[in-house]
Amino acid sequence: MALPQAKQTATEARLSALTLPTGGWPDAARRDALSRVQAMGLPGARDEYWKYTPPSTLVQVDAPQAQALDHGDEAPLFEGRDRLKIVFVDGVFDAEASDDLALEGVQIDRLAEVKDIHWAKDLYGVLEARGQKPVDRPLAALNTAFATDGLLIHVTQTPSKPIHISYVHSDSASDAILHHVVKVDAGAEATILENGPAAARFNKVMEVDLADTAKLHHIRAQGRDHERRAATHIFARLGTESVFKTFTLTVNGVLTRNECVVELTGDDAVAHIAGACMGDGDFHHDDTVFVTHDAVGCESRQVFKKVLRNGATGVFQGKILVKPDAQKTDGYQISQSLLLDEDSQFLAKPELEIYADDVACSHGSTSGAIDEDGLFYLRARGLPRGTAEDLLTIAFIAEAVQEVEDTSLQEELVERVAGWLERRRG
Repeated sequence: MALPQAKQTATEARLSALTLPTGGWPDAARRDALSRVQAMGLPGARDEYWKYTPPSTLVQVDAPQAQALDHGDEAPLFEGRDRLKIVFVDGVFDAEASDDLALEGVQIDRLAEVKDIHWAKDLYGVLEARGQKPVDRPLAALNTAFATDGLLIHVTQTPSKPIHISYVHSDSASDAILHHVVKVDAGAEATILENGPAAARFNKVMEVDLADTAKLHHIRAQGRDHERRAATHIFARLGTESVFKTFTLTVNGVLTRNECVVELTGDDAVAHIAGACMGDGDFHHDDTVFVTHDAVGCESRQVFKKVLRNGATGVFQGKILVKPDAQKTDGYQISQSLLLDEDSQFLAKPELEIYADDVACSHGSTSGAIDEDGLFYLRARGLPRGTAEDLLTIAFIAEAVQEVEDTSLQEELVERVAGWLERRRG
């Protein structure tokens, strides 16, 4: 079927401004991804999965300007812990700011440097392509086609410390595309931390392949620079008894779209996808999640909390698909918003599609104002109104933050939320 003229014109304009990388083992995957982008077209406002989030600034030829802010004495998140640090500035690897990529139990390479046959050839673009059905995700295919760098992380044994990917925004016109591939072998366990605004406009894909009994913890913080725009995708495939847990904290950002596509293909696999966002004013945040149960006895949880005020907008689109043979499925989905004024809005589209009969699946979505009874209780005990509201806000997002297993990371994330609230109150 031919693309509508407006979509075809926008797609051709964007593609003509990019140069397809050539040379090495990713070539076939890149060409395949390019053909998919050309067939699908880049997203438009009329597309079903984009009707709540305007994609125009994510697909236009040039990245909208976004000022890189000086954040004073506030240290970047995760800075105080022992970890292997890898830095990208406006999407370009910064060797001087990064640690040596050697870490016991892990092989880390860069997409830009690997030219010979590599283990990632069997994964690069593969999970992204699988994630295009039943919903088109053209920005992810665009990423696979045109990404020139990213990390190829192969976890063979459990490392002694987490891998920390730090994204720095410096150029107000930067337009970064990064593609990471993560493979975790059977019995291994790893933690990946991500933080930073990355660029004026950021397109990132992370493909995650977990072998049987493998575990991956992924904790991400997006924020700091308010004018930035980002479209991110996680595509994960889980083997038998594997565990994948991802949590994202977002503060600031004029437009953020986080997509997570998870396939549970092995029996007794576990996937937890969670997030919390804090939005003030010109802020649009979209979580779009698609979880497919395709094995017996698997568990999935989707927990999302959004705090919105001064006209901010939050979006949640979450789906659980249970295939016919996926008996004993346990699927849970909750999305909630705390609206701190009458100008903000939360748009939710929770979905269940179930073809098995022995399952326990539920979903719920709510919006509401701050708890007046709780507010009265705290103020009656001498707390100022602003402080009381902040405590209730932190309590509201606690269910999402608690999806992070490491309690010290939980505390660090909550501290950042508290600092953001205090600055806004001030």
